[in-house]
Amino acid sequence: MAAIFQTLPNALSEVDVILAGGGTAACVIAGRLAEADPNLSILIIEQGPNNLQVPTIVHPALFMSGLLPTSNATLFYQSAPEPQLNNRELVVPSGGTLGGGSSINLMMYSRGQRSDFDSWNIPGWSADHMIPYLKKQETYLGPGPQSVHGYDGPLTVSEGTYRANRSTRDFIQAAEQVGYPEIEDLAALDYNNGVQPALHYIGQDGLRQDTASRYIHPKIKSGKYPGLKVLVDTEVNRVIFEGKKAIGVEFRPNPKVQSNHHYSSVTARKLVIIASGALGTPLVLERSGIGNPDILEKAGIPVISDLPHVGENYQDHHLITYPYYSSLGENETLDALISGRLDAGEAIQENASILGWNAQDITGKLRPSNAEVEALGPAFEEMWNAEYKNNTNRPLLLTALVNFFPADPSLVPVGQYLTASVFTGYPLSRGSIHISGPGLDDKPAFTTGFFSDANDVDILKHLWAYKKQCEIFRRLKTYRGEVEILHPRFAPGSRAAGGYLEHGLSGNITNIDYTPEDDEIIKQWIREQVGTTWHSMGTCRLGSCRGDGVVDQNLSVIGVEGLKVADLSIPPLNVAANTMNTAVAIGEKAADIIVKELGLS
Repeated sequence: MAAIFQTLPNALSEVDVILAGGGTAACVIAGRLAEADPNLSILIIEQGPNNLQVPTIVHPALFMSGLLPTSNATLFYQSAPEPQLNNRELVVPSGGTLGGGSSINLMMYSRGQRSDFDSWNIPGWSADHMIPYLKKQETYLGPGPQSVHGYDGPLTVSEGTYRANRSTRDFIQAAEQVGYPEIEDLAALDYNNGVQPALHYIGQDGLRQDTASRYIHPKIKSGKYPGLKVLVDTEVNRVIFEGKKAIGVEFRPNPKVQSNHHYSSVTARKLVIIASGALGTPLVLERSGIGNPDILEKAGIPVISDLPHVGENYQDHHLITYPYYSSLGENETLDALISGRLDAGEAIQENASILGWNAQDITGKLRPSNAEVEALGPAFEEMWNAEYKNNTNRPLLLTALVNFFPADPSLVPVGQYLTASVFTGYPLSRGSIHISGPGLDDKPAFTTGFFSDANDVDILKHLWAYKKQCEIFRRLKTYRGEVEILHPRFAPGSRAAGGYLEHGLSGNITNIDYTPEDDEIIKQWIREQVGTTWHSMGTCRLGSCRGDGVVDQNLSVIGVEGLKVADLSIPPLNVAANTMNTAVAIGEKAADIIVKELGLS
């Protein structure tokens, strides 16, 4: 029998463990359970296609294809119109293929801070408890303290096969002029307020390190794990219960790719695990009768467990990108590849080293000065004093240097561009996602909640972020002015209006002095431009039976038996990092918990 299929074989009508979702954490869990017992019958059910050897997934430089609306590897969740965002309907992409987000993301190696895990305040989930799982996942080929890194894990962390060294060093010298030094290892849990040459989930062979390719495919290819099976292009509708015990799942072929739309079911002898991501998992739970009774009853679904936090507490990092003209050469950005001037097919055929590059060579975690905090006003200062002032482990802003124009290349002249990617680490705003009806085809009721905090502090964070990234880029030797169409439109005569500079800036560069009118223009621009960082989390938060969570410290869904959740829906609070690393660590810890509960160790 094949190990990966579109139609469930009759011989697999009953298995030991079902994973509803085949994303980042799910592949980690399935792989580790198979290692613990190769004969354990494990079935991953993934709504999207197999990711094996798909060129746009395998080659890092082609990652932008996963963000196109035509991508069959991506799910796109559309929010309702949000008044605080000028009534925009935001679209949030999520992994929609085997390997989930790790198969379509930007591959940035980034870890949460020590205080992030400690802030969850859940027994067994502190930073000290999570470090073994952060180490277990990686073969780390970078600098920093060996005590917090791993050196024999499935996922290689490296520079890849390509780096634009000129812009890397240029950004570091510019950041230092603004007060942010180069830091050896921002991923070591205890450092921030500086910048670092970035590392990536890219192997030394230049290939993406997604969890399906590193935890699942090698095991299947080896033939030594007969119990490990994967059902792709198949949507899980709900968990099937016998009383309060989960005994299986109901599913159907994905109608986008299969003509048979009939529902079927498969039974789990030991355990059902939902790992459909922060936007998918709460919907599966609600269709299964787990959630807020008002929402379930409106959809005509009987209540099995009254858990009002299902689908609430939605969090993301609020992202804006700011592009600049540069004096870089064509081989120092990805603009030629993205615009088609460099043919992707020819690059693949020639095994070009640039394919092993994600064009993001700098990562940074930054905090404002005391004077900058005060200048942002009393509401911001109150928040800062409560959450950041005495916790120097927390950055306010995360940034990356992006070596290409981040939008439709036809909007700008042919050339090479540099872009500031800026997002805030701990937004106060919260959103939600819920079912609107009982079926898979009922569109979710989704609200990102971006900039919905009571005192507009999240807006003020981005006001500071805009000014800070601008001062760094103005000091780049390769800077040639801002791309006007993707920067705030200041009034004529404002000192904040940069525009195109033929020869860049030189000499003693002083900071721009913004007027109150300039600030209002920036804030309005921020409302118009803010978007997702593809870092959705928090919708099925860790908690307790006291009513403040959806799953307990062992990831068991509260109020039922035989059902766990393990993905980025479980963190109760955010992490100051790109989220793949946290998702993999959750998968590693979940596997450890399950191995022990099933008596496999």
